[in-house]
Amino acid sequence: MINVCFAGVTGWTAPPIIAGLDAADDLTLTAGVSRSAAGRELSDATAARGPGRVHATVADALADAPVDVLVDYTSADAVRGNVWTAVDAGVHAVIGSSGLTAADYAELDRLARDRGAGVIAAGNFSVMAAILLRTATIAARELDHWEIIDYAAATKPDVPSGTARELAETLGAQNPAPPAVPPERLHGPPEARGAGVAGTRVHSVRLPGFVVATEVVFGGAGERLTLRHDPGLTPDPYAEGTLLAIRRVADTPGVRRGLDTLLFPDDTPG
Repeated sequence: MINVCFAGVTGWTAPPIIAGLDAADDLTLTAGVSRSAAGRELSDATAARGPGRVHATVADALADAPVDVLVDYTSADAVRGNVWTAVDAGVHAVIGSSGLTAADYAELDRLARDRGAGVIAAGNFSVMAAILLRTATIAARELDHWEIIDYAAATKPDVPSGTARELAETLGAQNPAPPAVPPERLHGPPEARGAGVAGTRVHSVRLPGFVVATEVVFGGAGERLTLRHDPGLTPDPYAEGTLLAIRRVADTPGVRRGLDTLLFPDDTPG
């Protein structure tokens, strides 16, 4: 049995993942983390059927309940403290929150290897989003000009989203061509050309009506290729990938980034 602590247990993403944990024979939710619901029973604060409690911090949860895997769906402000606390204690981590940079993941990888903990981080745990990432990586092996458009809710404070950042950093390993007009030669505000992330221009749109949508546009002489993932307005797409990550996170110490590494283990991009 894999014992799971869910940070962000009262958040928007939690209900379908909690339902999946309850329905599984090999997974059990033993603790939750939510400052607003701290001290309450899981069954009272959420739809969970288990007997665990909700805690104010990950440290409190680890001290009170058996935990093999921390799942973090919190915020850019909270995720670092939560995950470092868990991994430092030898607990595996599945990270669905955005806000960590490539440098953060490099540091976390060193800590995880030292503690013998596995970490799986994905900007998006949707299976379709993972297929977009893998398809875009295959395209980038043959093409060298692309840009990313990152859509999210008007209230999302971190830019770009974890999905877009992960995509940009993955594609950046494929050596994108520099822009035809470098930022320092632009006429007008350089911000209009988006942010540079691992050599890729990323444009973050923040409007009502979006959850997280991601689009990558490849350009060539006389033609374009556009790949886009549009989730709906519910968190249901993220449950299947999260449960897969919980089951597989202990397989390998250190950080693995992207759900596609689990879906396509024999096709490592390079």
